Amino acid sequence: MAQTLNKAGVQAAATEVPGDFERFFAAAGLIDLLLGDLDCEFQGENLIAYLRRLYPEMELLPVVTKPTVDGAVIAIRSGAIDYLLKKSFSLRELAAKVVEVVEDCTRSSKVPDSHNLLFRDPRMVRVMDLAKRAAKSRATVLIQGESGTGKELLARFIQRNSPRADKMLVAINCAALPENLLESELFGFEKGAFTGALQRKIGKFEQADGGTLLLDELGEMALPLQSKLLRVLQEGEVDRLGGRQPIPVDVRIVATTNRDLAAEVAAGNFRQDLYYRLNVIPLTLPPLRERPHDIELLLENFIVKYSELNGRQFDALSERARRFLLGHSYPGNVRELENMVERAVVLAVGSTLELEDFFIDPEAVPDVELLPPLPDGGGSRVDDFAHERLNTDTGPLENLPLPAGTTLAEVERYMIYKTLKAVDSNRTHAAAQLGISIRTLRNKLKEYREKYGDQEDK
Repeated sequence: MAQTLNKAGVQAAATEVPGDFERFFAAAGLIDLLLGDLDCEFQGENLIAYLRRLYPEMELLPVVTKPTVDGAVIAIRSGAIDYLLKKSFSLRELAAKVVEVVEDCTRSSKVPDSHNLLFRDPRMVRVMDLAKRAAKSRATVLIQGESGTGKELLARFIQRNSPRADKMLVAINCAALPENLLESELFGFEKGAFTGALQRKIGKFEQADGGTLLLDELGEMALPLQSKLLRVLQEGEVDRLGGRQPIPVDVRIVATTNRDLAAEVAAGNFRQDLYYRLNVIPLTLPPLRERPHDIELLLENFIVKYSELNGRQFDALSERARRFLLGHSYPGNVRELENMVERAVVLAVGSTLELEDFFIDPEAVPDVELLPPLPDGGGSRVDDFAHERLNTDTGPLENLPLPAGTTLAEVERYMIYKTLKAVDSNRTHAAAQLGISIRTLRNKLKEYREKYGDQEDK
């Protein structure tokens, strides 16, 4: 089978099923598909469920000699992509099936989705530039930021752009496990180390040997466990529970937290020496409310993404909805925006996404005020609403510091710059307050630069 697949252009290797799965996969690196007789138990649970839990990105295809109905049901429910009888396929047909699966894996890995960070805001550009440079080293990276800002995505970006990109990325959520279980997950244990330790377990550090270990939400780790983590980072070796000698490991650490670790150190909740060991390259992801240039980009991306996933098609986003979405504070950050868009795409009844589609409770829909429509015949006008919001220091509209006879085009130019100044040159916010699209604003500024030699700080 391996020879047939290699001839078909698929990199494949054949091996006996090892007893020590965790060490085997840690050494093998990235695997798209595992094909073989997987219809058995391992450590007291179905092997497919066990592998699926440990390696969720790896596809599993059991090919069995003695199939059963129960085995097929269990396999599919546990996450296998199919359940095949060995004698039902020729070698060529089975190889064609595998090639199809592997090509699907490759295509899906190239599709821009939630696994990729989308950004254009200057603050995010600076963070990503630092992340790219940090990725090339083996230095420890500490990523801090509010929940929902994309800390894990940034960690995976660093791993993909590192010299260890072809090695294992092992992730563990330090907030999801109690202290004693987290310790055994990190460092592993020997058979008989404690009651219930029926078989040796390889910890996450050993699984990540040669690769990268992502310590997610590290700020939740208890102080006693922090001491053991510090020793591993200092000595480069790990002690399994019940083990007789330390085991050397070569692991690059990327840690994330939504806590201010410096403040946690001051409060006595986090070890100072561990903080300095982790804080070699600190990266802070700004909250979405401080990245206004990214809101529209993410909004458009999520609408396309969830429209395709749900078989929907929309002609437009209403101006009320756009104004609200661009001005919202997003306490839940990118995750909140994504959830709101998915909900709207699912619930919308028309071809335009309306503000009401983003809310389950009609009473929760905010009152979003819009600028009055332009007069018939087109052109631009400055109305009392815009003036009162942006120029409260200048009095009524007729007292604008512009001479009589000023053209509407000149008033428009004045109000655009006045609005930009009021929002600290934030184009997204300025466009929203002026009731125009960001593209229209960019075109206007380009026109003013070419015609008048203007700068935005005019």
